[in-house]
Amino acid sequence: MKTKILFFLLACVSLNTFAQEEIPVQKYAAHNKGKFFVMWGGNRESYSKSDVRFRGNGYDFTVEDMRAHDKPKGWHVDYINPANMTIPQTNLRLGYFFSDHYSVTIGVDHMKYVMSQNQIANVTGNINLPSDDPASIYNGNYNNTPVDMSQGGAKEGGYGNGEINTNGPAFLMYEHTDGLNYINTEVARFDDISKWFGLPNIDKVQINLTEGIGAGVLYPKTNTTILGKERHDDFHVSGYGVSAKAGLNITFFKHFYVQGELKGGYINMPDIKTTISNEDKASQHFTYFQRIIAVGGIFRI
Repeated sequence: MKTKILFFLLACVSLNTFAQEEIPVQKYAAHNKGKFFVMWGGNRESYSKSDVRFRGNGYDFTVEDMRAHDKPKGWHVDYINPANMTIPQTNLRLGYFFSDHYSVTIGVDHMKYVMSQNQIANVTGNINLPSDDPASIYNGNYNNTPVDMSQGGAKEGGYGNGEINTNGPAFLMYEHTDGLNYINTEVARFDDISKWFGLPNIDKVQINLTEGIGAGVLYPKTNTTILGKERHDDFHVSGYGVSAKAGLNITFFKHFYVQGELKGGYINMPDIKTTISNEDKASQHFTYFQRIIAVGGIFRI
């Protein structure tokens, strides 16, 4: 009888001990596998100089070391206005975590590329348009010939001879402002660094480092006025791009985040439509550096 009482007391003590132990609660933010996310934000860009070749019926020339810049909208309601969301420089990305640390995404970097008009660039090539074409004032052979891209006309007798004739059509206006659309897929890594900042509860605030690489196609709507010709002004698959990025992600209350990224890449567009004629094309390649600030949501379906 005493033995049974002893076993009963030991069992009660054991159950009481286990009951007092805290059962660890698994944090929602501790694991990413199986989660989807969406991101929307804005960007600024810097571009390297680029040699741009223009060719068509009666001309074939290259503008060397063309300078270009982006076209920022600034802090504006258009970023959240559904009717005008494509006007600013924006980034849209949809993604899925196939493991706790790695995600795959598809997205569009809607950048803008504008040739700087206040520049003098060297031009090499030739222009030989019919004499009744108003742009024939540009006829001639060019060999590293400086051309003022801000001028509205050419010099009489061909560029490099005589005085400026401002009655002629503009030599060149060139931009991808509707825009320089980089449609790409990325693979990225995420690492939780919340402990570096002593954050006690990652389900309230979590900080992640992210790095990734991507590749895709360029689908710009190029606005070009070259030698007075009617511009193409429509979307066209023009080339490809590759990119790499690094960023910081701050997630709040498990589902909402702000993310900043620095992104660099290379773009090669050998088939840019410039006018309504199928004979008129341009080609260029350059590097870029992009700064992105975006907001997003992360969730399981």
